[in-house]
Amino acid sequence: MQRIALMTSGGDAPGMNSAVRAVVRKAIYHGIEVIGINRGFSGFIDGDLWPMSLGSVADIIHRGGTIMHTARSEDFTTAEGRARAYENVGRFGIQGLVVIGGDGSFKGAKLFHQEHNLPVVGVPGTIDNDIPGTDYTIGFDTALNNVVDAINKIRDTATSHERTFVIEVMGRDAGFIALNAGLAGGAESIIIPEVPFDIKEICNKLLRGVKRGKLHSIILVAEGAASGLEIGKKIEELTGFDTRVTILGHLQRGGIPTAFDRLLAARLGAKAVDVLMEGKTNRVVGIRSGEIIDYHLDDVFNLEKKVELDMLELAKILSI
Repeated sequence: MQRIALMTSGGDAPGMNSAVRAVVRKAIYHGIEVIGINRGFSGFIDGDLWPMSLGSVADIIHRGGTIMHTARSEDFTTAEGRARAYENVGRFGIQGLVVIGGDGSFKGAKLFHQEHNLPVVGVPGTIDNDIPGTDYTIGFDTALNNVVDAINKIRDTATSHERTFVIEVMGRDAGFIALNAGLAGGAESIIIPEVPFDIKEICNKLLRGVKRGKLHSIILVAEGAASGLEIGKKIEELTGFDTRVTILGHLQRGGIPTAFDRLLAARLGAKAVDVLMEGKTNRVVGIRSGEIIDYHLDDVFNLEKKVELDMLELAKILSI
């Protein structure tokens, strides 16, 4: 293995830059050249590639987002688009590909490997933490802390005005952010896609809280479960409580990555280079019980990552 390519793809996630830095410097340490691909698969098709050096990844470990930029590519979903990308494999002498992103990015990498037999390794980078096979994905911890920080600030206003606040968080069709942030932030109710909810039960809990002297309440809603605006409207209708809704949106994805995300990204990026050097392909790197591992890319699509429902039960008990 003499030359590999590297891209970030899909939604940006804090810590991606740490992973980029690790891939580049680990590869160069072993005498492997690294070709950077700007704007993900879109840049791969357009030939937006450039040689990376030790200096090209200096002073980026603390920065959120990705210095390589990212974009979604409809063209890459077609065989013709992938064939155009493969022309750049020959043009730049690429012998392996590292893709930092989520399941959509991994699907593209898998198809590219199947059609053109280029060794690929996926590095899970998404705030949603919804990649099967790994306990954590790059960006999840930072997003989680961003949400908890927002809950803390909103709680101050909720207490001052004696209001109920509904906070909608990201996560696509998974409830990992909402569940973990809700438990860490002391939310009264947590609504996630994985578990059916009863709005009347949530309202009854709010009413019981007011009877025992509770001055405010926080309801956390995962975007894949319900609309925060609709939940807030329903609560006002059923309880008469002054209710406000905050949709955190992309605020959750930005900012300085936490130490955990930087460390995870560095370890996963380095592992990706190891995997390619070992002659493996169609792999994903991840972390299980604190150990950095690699596993088959198919597991991302064949396995299911489940939320820990005992955490939801604990959150209910602690918020009585």
